[in-house]
Amino acid sequence: MAASTSSIRSSLLSSPKLSGPRLSGLVSGHRAVFSIRRRSLDFPSLASLSVSLRSAPNRSTMSESAAPVVEGTPQKADSRVSTIVEVDLGNRSYPIYIGSGLLDEPDLLQRHVHGKRVLVVTNTTIAPLYLDKVIKALTHGNSNVSVESVILPDGEAYKDMETLMKIFDKAIESRMDRRCTFVALGGGVIGDMCGFAAAAFLRGVNFIQIPTTLMAQVDSSVGGKTGINHPLGKNLIGAFYQPQSVLIDTDTLITLPDRELASGIAEVVKYGLIRDADFFEWQEKNMQGLLGRDPSALAYAIKRSCENKAEVVALDEKESGLRATLNLGHTFGHAIETGFGYGQWLHGEAVAAGMVMAVDMSRRLGWIDGTIVKRVLDILQKAKLPTEPPEMMTVEKFRTAMAVDKKVADGLLRLILLKGPLGNCVFTGDYDRKALDDTLHAFCKS
Repeated sequence: MAASTSSIRSSLLSSPKLSGPRLSGLVSGHRAVFSIRRRSLDFPSLASLSVSLRSAPNRSTMSESAAPVVEGTPQKADSRVSTIVEVDLGNRSYPIYIGSGLLDEPDLLQRHVHGKRVLVVTNTTIAPLYLDKVIKALTHGNSNVSVESVILPDGEAYKDMETLMKIFDKAIESRMDRRCTFVALGGGVIGDMCGFAAAAFLRGVNFIQIPTTLMAQVDSSVGGKTGINHPLGKNLIGAFYQPQSVLIDTDTLITLPDRELASGIAEVVKYGLIRDADFFEWQEKNMQGLLGRDPSALAYAIKRSCENKAEVVALDEKESGLRATLNLGHTFGHAIETGFGYGQWLHGEAVAAGMVMAVDMSRRLGWIDGTIVKRVLDILQKAKLPTEPPEMMTVEKFRTAMAVDKKVADGLLRLILLKGPLGNCVFTGDYDRKALDDTLHAFCKS
């Protein structure tokens, strides 16, 4: 007999309490399936309007089911998958598998491979750790599949056209065809570049995301944003292109450096601030568990982050308005990355400082009170993340970079700002410009 929705919610959402059972123990012999349903939305021109996102403890768009499988993706009863979050985009929907040891389950990858040719895109850091394991998973019991790989230099500094061409070179040299599958094995840079290459090669081939950093697992691997940087701005060249699946093996976080772990936590904090106040409160109580790599804490943070991201993507895939709210702090943060130099700060470090600036501006506008400002500062400091931009960032550097931000419309810079109680935000160009100037001058020496 199927369990009730309330009983599933009770069992799964009890996992934030680290004194309780670990998440993996909650799904012995079965797993939870989350299905994010679409709504039909009509977003008007946002040059002068704002989109408001309100937190809702019982979101009608998210339904939980005890069904043992996702339709079309049968799973063995002894699978290590603890959770599946499904991104509902009609006939382009795809699952996000979350669990420990998933790279040791060949079926999870093979069921999403189209054709007989696979190109794994990875980098010099990840290749020695996981490339052989992924190739083994792709070919285990399946001698018809041929796998090639391309190993790129590691880091944001290489997220450019020159490095992207190395993927195309390998694909063409290896005679990849339209039925091939690209596999992104790495962090956000690899996922973005591999996805963009898949979108452009032969005008579009299938690809799979295997994110190995917390940043990629909770954010960049989900939703189909792909692309590269330009010297004048971050992620200005790219495409919306959805993967066939996202496979999150939480064991890959074991090898993740502490600084990279903290960088990913910045995106986790973001979800709590913009739409999930309960999740933010959980983070406040469990930050040490996250930093200490407690498996239960990390599994829960990844699951809930993916739920939030998938819900928004299903409602607004190509960022007509609602999805832009996922960029809290990113306008300031991208300016830091561009002005300071790609790779000098990790993406999450720049976003953390950017969120503090966005929160400061929200307070100056009178949209939030000082208690939220303090809580944001406290949680980011607990996560060992920056709370102000590097000293070399000037007001002019910020303005120059922000002028070419992707959220500029008809010359108007639109920002994501907090408004109201915790868990509420707006995406708007309708704000007092003096508040932005005051924030920039407060955080910059010149």
